[in-house]
Amino acid sequence: MEEKKFDLNSIIGFVLIFGILIWIMYQNQPSEKEIAAEKAKKELVAKQEAQAKADKTKTAVVPVTAATPGDTAQIAELQKSLGGFAYSATLPSAKESFTTIENEKIKLKIANKGGYIVEATLKEFKRFEKNSGQLVELIKDNNSNLNIQLQTTDNRTLNSKDLFFEPTLTKVGADQVLSMRLKAGANEFLEYKYILKPNDYLVGFDIRSQGLNKVLNSSKPLDLVWDLKTYRNEKSISYENRYAQIEYEYGDEKYSSVSANGEGKEETPEKVSYIAFKQHFFTTILSTDKAFEKSRLQSDNLVKDEKIDTVFTKQFKATVPLAFSNGEVDYKMSWYFGPADYKVLKSYDKNFEKIIPLGWGIFGWINKWIFIPLFGFLSSTIGLSLGIAIIIFTILIKLAMSPITYKSFLSQAKMKVLRPEISELGEKFKKDPMKKQQETMKLYNKAGVNPMAGCIPALIQLPFMYASFQFFPSAFELRQKGFLWADDLSSFDAVVKLPFHIPLYGDHISLFPILAAIAIFFYMKMTSGDQQMAAPQQEGMPDMAKMMKIMIYVSPLMMLIFFNSYGAGLSLYNFISNLITIGIMFVIKNYIVDTDKIHAQIQENKLKEPKKQSKFQQRLQEVMEQQEAAKAQNKKK
Repeated sequence: MEEKKFDLNSIIGFVLIFGILIWIMYQNQPSEKEIAAEKAKKELVAKQEAQAKADKTKTAVVPVTAATPGDTAQIAELQKSLGGFAYSATLPSAKESFTTIENEKIKLKIANKGGYIVEATLKEFKRFEKNSGQLVELIKDNNSNLNIQLQTTDNRTLNSKDLFFEPTLTKVGADQVLSMRLKAGANEFLEYKYILKPNDYLVGFDIRSQGLNKVLNSSKPLDLVWDLKTYRNEKSISYENRYAQIEYEYGDEKYSSVSANGEGKEETPEKVSYIAFKQHFFTTILSTDKAFEKSRLQSDNLVKDEKIDTVFTKQFKATVPLAFSNGEVDYKMSWYFGPADYKVLKSYDKNFEKIIPLGWGIFGWINKWIFIPLFGFLSSTIGLSLGIAIIIFTILIKLAMSPITYKSFLSQAKMKVLRPEISELGEKFKKDPMKKQQETMKLYNKAGVNPMAGCIPALIQLPFMYASFQFFPSAFELRQKGFLWADDLSSFDAVVKLPFHIPLYGDHISLFPILAAIAIFFYMKMTSGDQQMAAPQQEGMPDMAKMMKIMIYVSPLMMLIFFNSYGAGLSLYNFISNLITIGIMFVIKNYIVDTDKIHAQIQENKLKEPKKQSKFQQRLQEVMEQQEAAKAQNKKK
């Protein structure tokens, strides 16, 4: 019986596939060296900040109690600490009070002290099923601050977050307009203006000053500091945290993020048009019509231990300069508080949709122009349940790829027919590997067979595989949508809760990854024999058949380990995808490809004039001849 072997092209294809899979899983994982470097950097930054604080001699400590206009002693005391802004502490608004504005989608609570948003609630979305009655709150309980460091003409440093603003709420048509003014006099102020339209996630946010040229030092920009500690909103905190990071647009619609793993500190290379503090399925975005100059961004991971750190995911911070123009500050900006949903973000025509990680190059193109429109049509237009939509989506993608699958299998069948003749050449030129390779290439050319034809179709399918790894974790439609035993297709589908934690695997057993692993196992079992029969063992190469046997078991194991905590939607897609591939291969093998006809065609091709070699084949032939000549020359020496 002829020994089954596995050809080099196939093993290269599988190695590429698994290499990409491993890269996808670990692209966000920092090395020990990076962790140590980041720790050292943080320690250095902490020392520098401590030294900077020690060097400051005139930083105001602002009282929280108000003064009456007639209380001259208290006003005099305020004047010592607040300078020109002492007037703000004498107003009736100088107290711990709040103003609420809301529409059908969001509810915002703005404080008099600091004039910034202290609560931002999304009225249409709830947190993970454990707290199903609780709405998603992006800002609450002092997890966010907005502060302008005010450099005064008398060399003081005041923080706007410690000062009292005067609120005025009005209606302009259907819009709610809230003016928050930090006053230095009756007509001298720093103003935050919030504009909330009906049924909208976007909030207009203007910052301007009036008559403060004698109060503020305008020789350098003011620093606007925005920080946010992001709350956990999903079932798996580690999975949610993987997709939480700072994203920003700069320059001429260029886009970037703060480090691959979402933790780091950097200065933007050019002017910034928006900064997004993105969580997995929700985001807060600060955008500006007049771009900020170079800004400083920082992201810190707050999930060191998933068992203990269960409330927050990341700590974000952005420091942006507000430039003076003719002695005043005037910026028209906006806040976005809402879902990280591609279609919703794109509707604002501000390039917000770029914060959704669809992949770069061809991967992003596949997601943007194929996956998103097709899945949106199935789930929204037709109105299918999300699980059924995933199944039909997968079927359509696999059917579209079936011609490529057919070409791959056809190539394997041709190689299988040529196997006896290739083996004969191997025996004939056993002592001359170079000659054997040359004669093998001649046989391929004469028979009209391309040995690379089986590998190329597999490589063509790789972008679609990678695109799916980007698409499903970003598909907002899957959030909290159930299918069969999975109560949330955007998170893991645990059927068993383990009383212990297994490294890399987790503390639960998800069923869809098990089904996907079984499907992969049978697919590889089904195809490995034909692939091994299709190509000869290469001289000097390890036993590919043994390597293939190992990979048959390694591939399902990788699926079980890495996908156990991934979203059930992605695992469902992989299960159905492999199941369909098995079906397509079965039909092609048993009802479409006729080995006898292929053999007859190859024999007929041999009688014809050999096809002209491709440039690649010509170059390969030249390299072989050069190596053969060099070998002969060395023997003469």
